[in-house]
Amino acid sequence: MVNSSILLSITTFAYLVCTVFYLAGAVFRFTPLLSLGTAFALVSLGIQTGGILLRWIESYQMGYGHAPLSNLYESLVFAAWAIMVIYVVLERRIGHKVLGVFPSLFAFLAMAYASFSKGVDSRIQPLLPALKSNWLIAHVVTCFLGYAAFAVSVGISILYLLQRAHKANPHPKGIFALLPNQKELDEFNYQMVLFGFMWLSLGIVTGSVWANSAWGNYWSWDPKETWSLITWLIYAALLHARTIQGWRGKRVAWLSMIGFACVMFTYFGVNFWLSGLHSYAR
Repeated sequence: MVNSSILLSITTFAYLVCTVFYLAGAVFRFTPLLSLGTAFALVSLGIQTGGILLRWIESYQMGYGHAPLSNLYESLVFAAWAIMVIYVVLERRIGHKVLGVFPSLFAFLAMAYASFSKGVDSRIQPLLPALKSNWLIAHVVTCFLGYAAFAVSVGISILYLLQRAHKANPHPKGIFALLPNQKELDEFNYQMVLFGFMWLSLGIVTGSVWANSAWGNYWSWDPKETWSLITWLIYAALLHARTIQGWRGKRVAWLSMIGFACVMFTYFGVNFWLSGLHSYAR
C-alpha cells in the first residue's frame, strides 16, 4: 500500500534526476535536457504534494490530526516543496530553464537530509502543547515561503557572479552560453529577494501574534527570534541599498548570499546549537 513515506522517498530521487537534467542541459547546451528537467520538476512536485497531503491524512488516522509542519523532517519536506513551487512559477514567467540548476539541487539536498540523516525523525508524532494552535500553519508557511524565495535568490546570485567572472569571454561555453545577461539576473535576484522579504516579514508578524497568545508577550529575544530579526535586517538593508542607494549587480549578489547564510543559521544553527523555545538543542 502506498503511504506518504514512499511518495516522499520517491520525491527525493526525482529531484536528483531533475537536477541532473538541468545541469546536463546547461553544461552541454542541450535545451531538450532542460525541458526534461522542467518536466521532472513538475512530476516531482506532483508526487511531493501527494505525499504531503497523504501524511496530513495519516496524522488524522493516527488520532493526532495536524498539518505536516510540526518537526524538522516535515519542515525540510515543505522547504523543498516551496523552493520548487516558487522556481517553477518563476521559470514559467521568464522562460529561462537554465536557472533550475540550483533550486532543484537545493530541493534534493533538503529531501536527502530529511530522508537519510540519522538525526531526523520522520515519524508522525503528536503536537507539543505549545504547537496546538491555528497559528502554526500561518507562521510556518509564511516563514518558509520567504526562506524558499531566498534559496532561489541565492542560486541566481551564484549564477550572476559566475556570469560576471566570464563576461570577457566572447565565446562562452556550457552554462554561460545559456544564462540570461547580467542585467536580467540582477533583476530576477531583486524580485526574489523582495518576494521573500514580504513573506518573512509576514512570518515574523504571525510568529509574534502566536507568541503573545501562547506566552503572553510578542517578543522574548529567543535565539530563533533574534536570528530571524538579523536575517530580516540584512535583507531590508539589501532592498534599501538597491532602491535608495542604487546598488546593483555584484554587491546585491553578495548581500543576498550573506542573507541566505543567516537563513541557514536561523534554521539549522539555532535548532541544534542554541537552546530556546524553537530549538532541538538540549
